[in-house]
Amino acid sequence: MAQSPQVDAFRKLHESGCFVMPNPWDEGSARWLRGQGFKALASTSAGFAFTQGRADQDVPRDMMLAHLAELVKAVPDLPINADFENGYADTPDGVAANVKLCIATGVAGLSIEDATGRSDEPLYPFEFAVERIKAARRAVDETGTGVVLTARAECFLTGHPDALNESVRRIKAYAEAGADVLYAPGPKTVADIGAIVAAAGGKPVNTLVYGDVGLSVADVAAAGTRRISIGAALARAAWAAFIEATRLIKDEGSFKGFAGNGASAPLNPFFHGDLKARS
Repeated sequence: MAQSPQVDAFRKLHESGCFVMPNPWDEGSARWLRGQGFKALASTSAGFAFTQGRADQDVPRDMMLAHLAELVKAVPDLPINADFENGYADTPDGVAANVKLCIATGVAGLSIEDATGRSDEPLYPFEFAVERIKAARRAVDETGTGVVLTARAECFLTGHPDALNESVRRIKAYAEAGADVLYAPGPKTVADIGAIVAAAGGKPVNTLVYGDVGLSVADVAAAGTRRISIGAALARAAWAAFIEATRLIKDEGSFKGFAGNGASAPLNPFFHGDLKARS
């Protein structure tokens, strides 16, 4: 495979400055975000899972691959980064095989986590986790696509007792193993984000901002981050309004949860014009 214009564009976005890469969960949310001028989008495993009546981490690999292909088709002119969880495999060989399947969907980038999904051993052992990233690197190189590989250290999200220092150790190793972008979701301070940036040794860092933690885009950028993603935050915001509105109906017989609703504005005008432009 040759390197696509979307991969070229995605790589250039990481060269300087800082950009926000929001996370749609279906075609409509992807088209809306594109319409707001964002230059790249990322999938959200949790946001998509909720649309399928599933919990996060409970979406089968092939269902996720189909979803990624749908996102790529929805915004063919934008780079899509895949939240590819732990690569849907434990072994390095399994990760490599699945990385190639992910790349075949047309994504411009993908991330591989070091979380196992098991409560008894939340993180893959250090050396084994490094081998998984090396395998992912080889798989990307073998496709010749130049797809951007992001390695994730899940220490904060899995409750590691020394999350920052273990993240730094793993980020350094993943950078040396060939990851293009480094990512340790969870830090909420400029100092901790800066420590992750330093550990990456000059390679781009993705920072997750999944709530109002008192940081602006400018604050995160000043810490040295190249890329900001927001995970399932947009999907959770939509669900939060939905949950509260249904609670008010069920518990109080009230429709006050609809107070902020518009008459499908500005959705209808946007989607009407967007569909016309695509056609």
